Formats: sequence, structure tokens, C-alpha cells
Amino acid sequence: MLRMSRMEGLGSRAHPFALPDTNGRITTLDDFSGSPALLVAFICNHCPFVLHLIEQFASFAKDYAPRGLATVAISSNDPGEYAEDDVAHMAQFVTDHGLTFPYLHDENQDVALAYGAICTPDFFLFGPDRTLFYAGQFDSSRPKIDRPPVPGLPPLRTDLPVTGDDMRVAVDALLAGRPAPQPQRASAGCSIKWREDREPSWA
Repeated sequence: MLRMSRMEGLGSRAHPFALPDTNGRITTLDDFSGSPALLVAFICNHCPFVLHLIEQFASFAKDYAPRGLATVAISSNDPGEYAEDDVAHMAQFVTDHGLTFPYLHDENQDVALAYGAICTPDFFLFGPDRTLFYAGQFDSSRPKIDRPPVPGLPPLRTDLPVTGDDMRVAVDALLAGRPAPQPQRASAGCSIKWREDREPSWA
């Protein structure tokens, strides 16, 4: 089901997490304390919206790492609904797409709930004090898929290349000490696949 990012909580603090990566190593929020900017991206392995931008997103994260951006991706999807979202497929996803940042498994979905994530991809960019600076889209490009439009919103643009322009502007502003770009436009993607006992009211 198509969802738009909620874009709530600008100025709020990043929630702590301690999650395993695809090799079972635990990664925590504090592991990124030396970086002036932190991008937390909720993604998954199968979503066409993620697959549409993953190559450019991987390249973007690699390009900005020397400038001080730390990136971490989290999959919170219930693999009981999509088997390809399990940890084994996450490990293959890292290899297939050359990810140079941790890809973590949020098995009990606590972290997605804490961050208010709703779709894949859903982005949360934090400054040096770990307050939320940007919660919008990577860019305006969308995959060509058979999905109904979201009521009240314009049709998805499927004629644009993936550039990461919106995220680049946001990170550039953050690293330069400038105000967050406005307006921030919502990311679009597949709904997070919640476990029955974990689905929030806003999903």
C-alpha cells in the first residue's frame, strides 16, 4: 500500500537504538557520535520505491561520508509478509548494491515505532546535536508502478531521473550551518509491513 512519510517531529531528538547488522554485530546510535550529520533511512529489500533509488542512494552516502555524513539503514518489515525482507536477503541486498553503511534489522519494530516511520523509504536527517533537521524525500523521482494516487496529493512523477537533489540540499545546508530547506516534501513508498500486534494507529 502506498504511503507518504509523516514528516513529524522536526527539532525532536533521535531515539536511541541498538540493532544487529547483517553480520549480527550490534550498532547503536552512539556509534555515530563523532559525525556532525546522521541520516537514518528506513528501507527494505523488495519495495519498488527503494529499488528505484538504491543505486543513487548508495552512491550519495559514499560521496558524503568524507564530508561528515553518517548513514544507517534499517529494515523493520515483518518477513512473515514478505520472505525477501529477512536477514539473509538483507545481507544479499548489501552485497548486490554495494552498501557502505550499516543495514540493521529492527525485528520487534520498536525503532520504527519510536521514529514514527511509515513507509519505505522514510528518511530522518539529524544534526550534530541529534535533533531532526530534515524528514523529506530523497528527490521527486518515483518508479513506474501500478498504484492509485494518494487522495489530495498530485500524481507521482515517474518521468524524472533519480538525483537525490532534495537530500543533497538538506545535507549541504546542515553541514554548512544554514537553516533547513523549506518546504520539505514527503517521501513516498510502500507501507512498512507491521506485525499484527505492532501496527500503529497512524499506519
